[in-house]
Amino acid sequence: MFGANNHKHMKKLYWSLLACLLTGTAFGQEMAKGTVFIDANANGRLDKKEAGLAGVSVSNGKEVVQTDKNGKYQIPVENDNIIFVIKPSGYALPVGADNQPKFYYIHKPNGSPALKYPGVTATGALPKSIDFALTVKEEPANFSAFVFGDPQAYTAEEMEFFKNGVVSEAKTRKGPLFGISLGDLVGDDLSLHPSYKQAIGQMGLPWFNVMGNHDMNYDVKEDKYADEGFEKAFGPANYSFNVGNAHFIVLDDIIYPHPETGKGYQGGLRQDQIDFVANDLKFVPKDKLIVLAYHIPLFQENEKSFRNEDRNQLFDILADYPNTLGLSAHTHYQQQNFLTADDGWKGSKPYHEYNVGTTSGDWYSGLPNEQGIPTSTMRDGTPKGYAILSIDGNHYKFDYKVVGKDDSYTIGLFGPAVVKAKYVGRYNVYANFFLGSARDQVRYRIDNADWIIMDRVEGEDPAYMKELLAYDGANTLVAGRRPSDPVQSAHLWKLKLPKLKAGKHVIEVEGVDMFGRTHSSKKEIEVVE
Repeated sequence: MFGANNHKHMKKLYWSLLACLLTGTAFGQEMAKGTVFIDANANGRLDKKEAGLAGVSVSNGKEVVQTDKNGKYQIPVENDNIIFVIKPSGYALPVGADNQPKFYYIHKPNGSPALKYPGVTATGALPKSIDFALTVKEEPANFSAFVFGDPQAYTAEEMEFFKNGVVSEAKTRKGPLFGISLGDLVGDDLSLHPSYKQAIGQMGLPWFNVMGNHDMNYDVKEDKYADEGFEKAFGPANYSFNVGNAHFIVLDDIIYPHPETGKGYQGGLRQDQIDFVANDLKFVPKDKLIVLAYHIPLFQENEKSFRNEDRNQLFDILADYPNTLGLSAHTHYQQQNFLTADDGWKGSKPYHEYNVGTTSGDWYSGLPNEQGIPTSTMRDGTPKGYAILSIDGNHYKFDYKVVGKDDSYTIGLFGPAVVKAKYVGRYNVYANFFLGSARDQVRYRIDNADWIIMDRVEGEDPAYMKELLAYDGANTLVAGRRPSDPVQSAHLWKLKLPKLKAGKHVIEVEGVDMFGRTHSSKKEIEVVE
């Protein structure tokens, strides 16, 4: 039998083990500690006279804590964590090479598993202090940002198309404070991530990146390892930051391998990602604009494309935030999605998700332009381009900039230039309102006559079909890659030409977008006897 001393020893050991379990220090879990500080001399180091910053959120990708009055924090970490600071409004993050924000520390003591495209090498023991530098920077409540969909270069040549066809133009635009790329930064070849970073670095702005299904490590058996290559290049695949009165949350919403079939991927979120959003928003005031940036749209016609239970959990967390916006890409066409109670949304007004057109367009297809860069019109007739998100307080609006065109080019018109008077009524003119949706109204007038409402069409854009048929009906070899088969456009209208006298006529088309702004376009048609 045990003596009294042995009994006391066992009791003490029991309580010690219980304490370890309750505090999470068992099974290799440690506590990361550090300071978030104002880097007055911008040298990236915490110097003696530099002050810590209170009330700043820090996360390990799941838990979120805030710094104390001295700017200090501590947070649990295991053997695969990225610790990052959540940038508060009114401060700037330091940027490294190619203008990538430096806001994280990767803790993988044993490194990533062996993969075709390597992840992170072993980081070793946890540092005694992981400090995050911020500099004071005035941030207006009224600001703008670039939003790029799918650069998705599969080769070095396509990366040059992205750099010379999109970045070279966009970088000359003044005004935006930063940019976001909504995933598929490259096309499966993760060795292209550095050249993407170099290309996007030419924008000259802090640039945030979302992970796409073509940025993944495919030779893994668990989703938590699918982002190892992305983490090596860009840091956490799930994080957040504040600008002005807006709170941005970036999420990797691809589950790989597919949890049911083991092949391919599915749109969704792991529980630790959902927990991160919930823990993050505990420190975000309800009047903020919450902008979620992810790759695969939450709304899809095919229910199997995004797990309903994950979307419902996310929407439950967002229920108390009346001002929200979703940004997605992935589809290589452009549409405005409005999710309602039928989709699990709890808000009084629909959840607006802008499925942004892509900077690669239709995967760098189509006829090359004068610079040798593919035209790459998207399958719904939306030209290749990028969005500009403008935020004022907790309100927002968008512009869509077609690459190589004037800012005023927001409606594409398609129809004949010359018709015979006898057959005028056999012709239609189509309007593709690139930012439009089923909720918007488009009208036309001819020669300053009365305005007439155009009919919205659910069909394929004939202008896109003309580009495609240049390949499909060719008698000789056509340069470039054949465009993809078309999809129905979500923003197409048409008018049937009325009887017109011989001579030249001007057709004007106007569309009013969801923000109340009027867009216009003109087309001239000549009628001959």
